[in-house]
Amino acid sequence: MSKSNLIKGTVILTIAGLLTRFIGFFYRIYLSNAMGAELMGVYQLVFPVYGICFTIYASGIQTAISTLVATELGKKHYKNIPKILKIGIILSISSALLLSILIYYNSETIAANILMEPSSASSLRILAYAFPFCGITSCINGYYYGLKKAGVPATTQLIEQIARVITVYIFAGIIGNGDAKVTCELAVFGIVIGEIASNLYNIISLLCTSASREVKKLSKANGFTETRKRKLAKILLKLSLPLTGNRLLINILHSVEAIIIPSMLKKHGLSNSEALSIYGTLTGMTLPFIMFPSAITNSLSVLLLPTISEAQASKNYDTIRKTSDLSIKYSILIGILSMGVFLTFGKELGNVIFKNELAGDLLMTLAWMCPFLYITTTLSSIINGLGKAHLTFANSIIGHATGILLILWLVPRDGIRGYLISLLISQLLITCFDGLIVIKNIRPSFHSVNWILKPGIIITGSSYLIFRIYEYIAPTGILMLLAFCALLCVIYLILLSITKAISIKDFK
Repeated sequence: MSKSNLIKGTVILTIAGLLTRFIGFFYRIYLSNAMGAELMGVYQLVFPVYGICFTIYASGIQTAISTLVATELGKKHYKNIPKILKIGIILSISSALLLSILIYYNSETIAANILMEPSSASSLRILAYAFPFCGITSCINGYYYGLKKAGVPATTQLIEQIARVITVYIFAGIIGNGDAKVTCELAVFGIVIGEIASNLYNIISLLCTSASREVKKLSKANGFTETRKRKLAKILLKLSLPLTGNRLLINILHSVEAIIIPSMLKKHGLSNSEALSIYGTLTGMTLPFIMFPSAITNSLSVLLLPTISEAQASKNYDTIRKTSDLSIKYSILIGILSMGVFLTFGKELGNVIFKNELAGDLLMTLAWMCPFLYITTTLSSIINGLGKAHLTFANSIIGHATGILLILWLVPRDGIRGYLISLLISQLLITCFDGLIVIKNIRPSFHSVNWILKPGIIITGSSYLIFRIYEYIAPTGILMLLAFCALLCVIYLILLSITKAISIKDFK
């Protein structure tokens, strides 16, 4: 993939990601008002289970499909490409169905003994229906990522989110009747409907899009000897199993980290209701805000992996270095901008949007994590593209294990502040280790002045000026607050351009 195609694909996925998160942003406001912080915490508790299951039936397989399709495309072995997708879907749907059955029939045990919240059992049973549909969708998305076609996966994100929100909004009005518990279960039901809707779109796209027709046409005309399905299955398993195993262990650690937070908060002296309320505020309100700008870096990282893999296979080291430079630079710039926005308007965002003072305080504290969080996503994709996924795995294990130990030590003593400290330290560790590996293998052209110094000075000065104007005008309402946040972003980009920290040449 050329740099222009990488940028084009990233832009498509970013637009879809931002629109999806924008819809999700107002959806979160609706849920927080309809359920309250405590039930928002119960709702959020099912996602560690969802994440672990997704890792098993989809995550590694999707990446393996993407990588293998890109490799076969580069070798012009077109006949193998449709087979890779078929094998991947069979593997994914088989494991997804098994997990659906296990979660459905063991929901009460999982809720009581693992999540330590028996009331989440009904949500787990509803969630189990989503797994097979989600698995098929992930495989088809991986297929399109491998073909360097970002349009279908991007649209899939939007359809899933829109279907979810509309479903919950309509059904909550019809059968919810203001019952927060029913709304909580409907929110999980919305996930299932969203996955079904995006799955139907993906299947239709697979049958009708020009990219798929082009692959079929090339596979018929291509003269290369096709690889047998059994051999392709072995290759796919060889690629996916280590990825799945690595991500599963990381996801388990991440899930343990999430599950023990309410328990540790109770050890700090909070009641069950207070602990769930704080957990709901953190995971349902604050973290989605912090992750909002990562739509750009996530889109970039999805396309970086096959791009680096392809360049590595052809020994095109110049492409690897230039692509990595571009990706690292803009991940840092986005991280610095996000940190500035949340430090400046974090308290106001929490108070005005969620009417929750704690959410604002958490946003301001977690703002310091933004540069490390976004750059880590990019660095991990570069390392994985170089075929060194075991190193990102080791780094993540060290980071998350450190985070869990710090949670067990700090949260009972310092409450939620202890968790924030543990989160910042663990993320900093992962970023440093990933950065050292990238420097050792690629030696990117790091420019401290244009990448850190100028952006840091610009965001500091701009934030001070914009916030003073905001205080003087004292506007009211969500839209005005978001307008000032957007104004800060625009001024930041303009000043970066004027000072030549960024240039149109970066994208040529």
